[in-house]
Amino acid sequence: MKYLLLIFILYTSVGLTQELNCKVTVNMEKLQSAAKDPLVGFQKTVEDYLDKTKFTQVIWEGGKIECSMNILFQTADNPNYTAQVIVSSQRPLYHSSQNSLMLNVNDGSWRFTYQKDQPLNSNQSIYDPITSFLDYYAFVIIGLDADSYDKLGGTRYFSKALDLVNLGSTSAFSDGWQNSSASYSRRGLVEDLMSEKYRSFREAFYEYHYNGLDIFNWNQTIAIKNMAKLVTAIDNIRAKSDINTVLMKVFFDSKNGELAESFKVYPNRDIYKTLKKIDPAHAKKYDDAMFGE
Repeated sequence: MKYLLLIFILYTSVGLTQELNCKVTVNMEKLQSAAKDPLVGFQKTVEDYLDKTKFTQVIWEGGKIECSMNILFQTADNPNYTAQVIVSSQRPLYHSSQNSLMLNVNDGSWRFTYQKDQPLNSNQSIYDPITSFLDYYAFVIIGLDADSYDKLGGTRYFSKALDLVNLGSTSAFSDGWQNSSASYSRRGLVEDLMSEKYRSFREAFYEYHYNGLDIFNWNQTIAIKNMAKLVTAIDNIRAKSDINTVLMKVFFDSKNGELAESFKVYPNRDIYKTLKKIDPAHAKKYDDAMFGE
């Protein structure tokens, strides 16, 4: 009985582990010396919060999601701070030493208050300018990861991220949480992910990763056909409506290099013409791949 109990405890402690392994860096070059003192330890505080918080209520299978957050402080008027934050995440490919970049965003409007040695406590029902921001990106990262392993598997996490957006948009720190004409906004990203307009994109996103990249090394023919379904899905969406949206910008900013390289083995070279049509911002990348440069 003791042996069985030990097995149960070990299984539970592994299965219920946290989801993220996030590397946090902090850049304070723009701040005056006096403004830097309260931020001593901020990097570790944020990193510990992201790595030690349990964001989901499910048994987490597999390894932690590798991600990073580069915080570049812009202004400081203690205890008020503004920062630009570059957030990225990646996912390992099955039976491969390679990883796929899942998210790479530059969020230029994080505004918050912070006191030296201030503890961070998770409470997703109450808006907090620091933890709500961190929780939002945790849910987006987890959601994208889940979407790549299970069709529409990230919906519950994108929904939680949207709840945080709604809390933030009515707070005193509404920058970045409200609708914006800027090319990137937190609200725009999760509203797109939750929109029925992009359901076919998300379904093809799963095929691209799970039945594409994950089997690419041993069944290239089938893998690349499944990956091409994502290009077709986006082109079909483009034919019906504008795709100059936050989600499409984030997707192509993260994936353009991978798309350009992967489709070098696709028999129909016209796929690069389609890529240039749906992602004109990276047309040169696709031209270079198409013409073998």
